[in-house]
Amino acid sequence: MSQQDRGKGSRRALILVIDGCGVGAAPDADRFGDRSDCNSLGNTAGRVGGLQLPNLARLGLGNIDSFAGVEPVADPSGFYGKLQESSLGKDTQTGHWEMMGLVNQTVFPLYPNGFPPEIIQQFIDETGCKGVLANKPASGTEILVDLGKEHQKTGYPIVYTSGDSVFQIACHTQTTPLATLYRWCEIARQILQGLHRVGRVIARPFAGSPGEYYRLNAQRRDYAVPPHGPTLLDACVAEGLGVLGIGKIEDIFAKQGLTHARHTANNEDGLNVTLAAMLGELDLKPLAIVDNAPQTAQVIFTNLVDTDMVYGHRRNAEGYAEALVAIDKWLPQLISSLSNEDLLVISSDHGNDPTAPGTDHTRELVPVLSYSPAFSKTPAGERKLGTRQGFMDIAATVAFWLGLEWKGPGVAFIPELSKVG
Repeated sequence: MSQQDRGKGSRRALILVIDGCGVGAAPDADRFGDRSDCNSLGNTAGRVGGLQLPNLARLGLGNIDSFAGVEPVADPSGFYGKLQESSLGKDTQTGHWEMMGLVNQTVFPLYPNGFPPEIIQQFIDETGCKGVLANKPASGTEILVDLGKEHQKTGYPIVYTSGDSVFQIACHTQTTPLATLYRWCEIARQILQGLHRVGRVIARPFAGSPGEYYRLNAQRRDYAVPPHGPTLLDACVAEGLGVLGIGKIEDIFAKQGLTHARHTANNEDGLNVTLAAMLGELDLKPLAIVDNAPQTAQVIFTNLVDTDMVYGHRRNAEGYAEALVAIDKWLPQLISSLSNEDLLVISSDHGNDPTAPGTDHTRELVPVLSYSPAFSKTPAGERKLGTRQGFMDIAATVAFWLGLEWKGPGVAFIPELSKVG
């Protein structure tokens, strides 16, 4: 449905998550093993000699804090500030769930020494894979260099974890068909319950030859623990609204609270799909589990994963900076597609400082930028949000914009609807 076709009362909200993009250590960063100087955006900007992000700056990014190359502006067009996570974690699921109003006080188990022998043996027995390689924390690209050839020789899957609560299985598509890899992940998900209920089981298919292996990100699948309670997404679906998850949103929420979903290969793909959805040019096919799904999406939830998966975990500050610049260059297309009925919220789920030691996420405050053409009536002085307690303010804001009665936590950070048209 084009913008011209949308009548009054058909507000839309787009939540755009730049994965792993923190803006400074949270006050409790030390509890999560992180240094007080971690700052994904700030340290990246310093490492590369400054970031050129003029479009994010116009929304207010440079007014949030000091980032080399990102200047504050006198009259930001958006609301701007920081959010401090309330949940006990610094992982993808916890961050996204809290954005949608679900605070997680359960710490998912971690495996710094690999998975217990009894878990691995049960996995071998139930999958019939005959053996596994690795069973340790590892970089997803380095483990292919180390064990990709051995995997192809033996047929044993590469099982590894990280600083996140994940059970990852890497297999070459010429050695192990995708269908088999996915089935093994489903079996692992069933096994990993109780004390070993990891946040996600992840299928990591790869291709190529020794020395030139590469991951097939578009075929990655996450088998996540479903949210432990209802989220704003569920409230939207209950009200008959279409909810589209782009990127790994479908996996993070285990399909819960979505009517439509589209997996993407990388940020470029995710940005293009998001713009097509906003322009009404995306062929929306409802999820099989949804009955009578709307043909349009009034909530679009996009995860842009490259800053985290491709560059943050690999501690590649230069690549991280290039990914941010690419997002910034794309923004004008999106902003020009918005009407007074549309709300844009840009934020993140956690930090992943590419200059920090190790390869794990970092416990950081995250930026929040919110924009609608309707905000032109809001005085610039009212757009500064400061530091707000909890990512759940995003859920409250989106609910308020859409006119939903939201009984979950959070406080909306946009003005009364009467002030914005």
